Amino acid sequence: MKLLEMNLKKGFVKVTPNTFDDLWHLYNVIYKNDCVYAYTTREIKPEEGVYERPKRGERVSVFLGIKVESVMWDKFLGRLRIHGVICEAPETVPCGAHHTLNIALDTPLAIVKKEWARHHIERLERASKTSEKPIIIVAIDDDGYAIATTAQYGVEVKMEERVKLPGKLESEKRTTAMKEYFQKALNSLRQIWTVTRSSIAIIGVGFVKGDFAKFLQNEAGDIAKSVVDVKSVNNGGVAGIYEAMRSGVLLKALKHQRIVEEAETVEEILKRLGKGEPTVTYGMEDVEKAAQLGAVEKLVLADTALRESSNEERLLLEDLMRKVEQKAGSILVVSAEHEAGAKLIALGGIAALLRFAIY
Repeated sequence: MKLLEMNLKKGFVKVTPNTFDDLWHLYNVIYKNDCVYAYTTREIKPEEGVYERPKRGERVSVFLGIKVESVMWDKFLGRLRIHGVICEAPETVPCGAHHTLNIALDTPLAIVKKEWARHHIERLERASKTSEKPIIIVAIDDDGYAIATTAQYGVEVKMEERVKLPGKLESEKRTTAMKEYFQKALNSLRQIWTVTRSSIAIIGVGFVKGDFAKFLQNEAGDIAKSVVDVKSVNNGGVAGIYEAMRSGVLLKALKHQRIVEEAETVEEILKRLGKGEPTVTYGMEDVEKAAQLGAVEKLVLADTALRESSNEERLLLEDLMRKVEQKAGSILVVSAEHEAGAKLIALGGIAALLRFAIY
């Protein structure tokens, strides 16, 4: 993301999203009643006489400001739809009418808020410094394969295929079938790798993952050079991918990815809860008590807790975040788009790791 200008005294930030991750960040920053300014197209109808037939309008490019009513993020089409009431426009466009800004990649926009929360600024600054490519994860075993790519908002499964291979007693048939299977997996992998040229991590149960890595070396040397890790997991397919993200076995490949930090933090919360340790708490009321005592080492929030809450609830959450920061605690906002976020939502969307026991 390009951070073009920031003037917090006047309450505005100008940015240009360059990746789909950037659109995800903006989706979590733009709230109802904010004002957003961008170039868009709108139908302008010519003036008509009393007895004239209605004339078709002409769609022209205009610079509009809208007061936000809703924000929709379409990760499949790669765009952000910001709907609201026009609050600033040229004379040819009536203020007070409704309009939707379609924010695609490389579309500059300005966001105006009455007050910018610290976590919003940090999110935009972090996005402006992030340039890593997604990692491609291939989970492969005797039962099939799945291919996914990582993003800052989670894991996106691109392909999944189930197979039934001959048993180990039918060695000739199995060898032939395995080669055909690996070729099919390679064709799928090449489609994804050609677009991003990203690093590849291969995971799986048993020896198949290693055999597939050797197959890549023999059949696709260009792709084999991108393989940075081959690791074992207990589950195959998509379940294996989520297991790898959760357990940290892909830490080498994903060392710059925020999703790893989110997964590890939520797993630490669940581990302490499972053991009955007193240095963890969850739920708004208990977390707030811990924050007042200065016990919160890390406050962990689901992004939906901020994005989908009412204005009153959001103000309470942001006040809680300020208390934690004032007492040297850190804050982690977890994406609800991946498994760790879903687990956090099951705890009420808010939890905290504590410096010391408070009960």
